Amino acid sequence: MMVVPTVTSLLDVIDNRFRLVIVTSKRARQIAAGSMPLTNANEESPVTLAANEIAEGKVNVC
Repeated sequence: MMVVPTVTSLLDVIDNRFRLVIVTSKRARQIAAGSMPLTNANEESPVTLAANEIAEGKVNVC
């Protein structure tokens, strides 16, 4: 199974792997808790939705 977006493409948005993991996991928890996804991707997994949001630049990374 191929994961899209790839970690390599996400590292273009967030330059640190550790920060990428933290941001993705925090956003995935928000989605799992009921927050509306900011992307139109047709996915069930909160982690994949969070990754898509990051790839699309819809998540504010401080």
